[in-house]
Amino acid sequence: MSAAKANDRLIYMALGGAGEIGMNCYVYGYGPKGKERLIVIDLGVTFPDMDGTPGVDLIFPDITWLKERRAQIEGIFITHAHEDHVGAVGLLWEQLGAPIYARKFTANIARRKLQEKGHPDNVVTVVEPYPAVIDCGPFKVSYVPISHSIPESAGLVIDSAAGRIVHTGDFKVDMTPVVGDPFNTALWEEIAKDGVKALVCDSTNIFSPHAGRSEMSIGPAITELMRNATGMVAATTFASNIARLKTLADAAVAAGRTVCLLGRSMNRMVEAAKETGLLTNFPATIGPEDAVNVPRNQLMLLVTGSQGERRAASAQLSQGSYLGLKLKEGDTFLFSSKTIPGNEKGVIRIMNQLSELGVDIVDDDGGKYHVSGHANRPDLETMHQIIKPQFLIPMHGEHRHLREHVKVAGQFGLPGIVAVNGMMIDLSGNQPTVAEYVETGRTYLDGSVQIGAMDGVVRDRIRMALNGLAVVTVIIDENDEPLGDPWVELSGLTETGRSDSALAEIMEADLAQFIGRADAKTIRDDVKLEKELKNVARRSAQGEIGKKPEVIVVISRLG
Repeated sequence: MSAAKANDRLIYMALGGAGEIGMNCYVYGYGPKGKERLIVIDLGVTFPDMDGTPGVDLIFPDITWLKERRAQIEGIFITHAHEDHVGAVGLLWEQLGAPIYARKFTANIARRKLQEKGHPDNVVTVVEPYPAVIDCGPFKVSYVPISHSIPESAGLVIDSAAGRIVHTGDFKVDMTPVVGDPFNTALWEEIAKDGVKALVCDSTNIFSPHAGRSEMSIGPAITELMRNATGMVAATTFASNIARLKTLADAAVAAGRTVCLLGRSMNRMVEAAKETGLLTNFPATIGPEDAVNVPRNQLMLLVTGSQGERRAASAQLSQGSYLGLKLKEGDTFLFSSKTIPGNEKGVIRIMNQLSELGVDIVDDDGGKYHVSGHANRPDLETMHQIIKPQFLIPMHGEHRHLREHVKVAGQFGLPGIVAVNGMMIDLSGNQPTVAEYVETGRTYLDGSVQIGAMDGVVRDRIRMALNGLAVVTVIIDENDEPLGDPWVELSGLTETGRSDSALAEIMEADLAQFIGRADAKTIRDDVKLEKELKNVARRSAQGEIGKKPEVIVVISRLG
């Protein structure tokens, strides 16, 4: 690389994924201040919940800052095919317009995302792993194979005139991952030998004190479980965890069971893994139409919905049946997964519904049937020791994870900085410094429309969910006189209140009384009239049911 120029700077910033788990989007830049050439690492999503984001389909980063600098973006690099890293590619690529780089399996998934949204998929370039190099403006970028819970995950080596950065992506130290790349200590040592300025590192499992276990270690326990089960077995895990799908399928076959895949995302992932040559010996599977004819004690259903998703196969089975298949007393349901924080309610709901059917539930509280795809604290310390960077920037974690990661590194003399979303870090010197703060936030996919977090749509939806809705309609004639009394339509509110009379009728009476005494100036002023009608409707409801609903006023003027 050429020598760094005095006025050039090397910057790092997260637009998502730093201070939260999910919605990953990171930016690196090099060049004169404000004119840096940029590369983007990952375009991920996170998922909504009924409490905070009712009705929303997906959540992804607000990329306004990037859109304003579209002409400066050299490329988009996707580290792996988990939804929190690749899920927003189809939604955001058109706004950025830069070429996309990914390894073969990840490229397959990214192309599918683009096709679903009607975008060209030839913008995705399949890259070869290290030592292959992608020249991207002032950067040279290499994909370094690393073990994780999805095939062909990669860390990135990012070189510029200001030094080398290692961006780990999501990873674990697993020498026997079943499917995908093992952790290669010698390779990472080679990458680190000439010096690394910054290690930008996964922080997810910093609070887990024990060394992580290999994917291969759980196969025997799962096989034993399936052999001992007397009825049908259903098992769920993350659809993208190809290695776990293979572990479960192999265990089923070893226990004399036929495998049936249920769920679109699971079928899509297995199909992609086969297309890219990663799954060459996955057991034969059957469809649900054939599964109904297999004896229950010889069948395993491999199903989506490990996180309690309402429309997934697990939820459908817990509610009675799915595609003609039913679980019943004596069957077994295995959760071969960890519940992501925030998803507990949905998972427990499914567990209880399965229990009501008489199904025996096996979860992973004891760690017997699941291993994490992220490095635990000892494995993170191993990465620190291999790379020996000048400083650490933790990513992929909630604020407490980032802060703890810096503390842990500091105990071994490795300085670090807690850099949350929107905090631009200048990496040019020997210590990281905060260069500036950029406004960041969330964007919601609501049906087919992208809306901003500050647009008020979700806020209004929450208010309606909490307080109910009243629609007040009033007609004013050509002489600015009310034509009859206002009427009220209610939604999400009790029909009767304290007086045992219909709530709508009581509200209508109060509104009619107000209209009858309102002066001509108020009647002629739509803004003032709407405000007064809302106040009257809310007070009336408050007096009857102790609640102030959201109120919409419709004023119709004749003539």
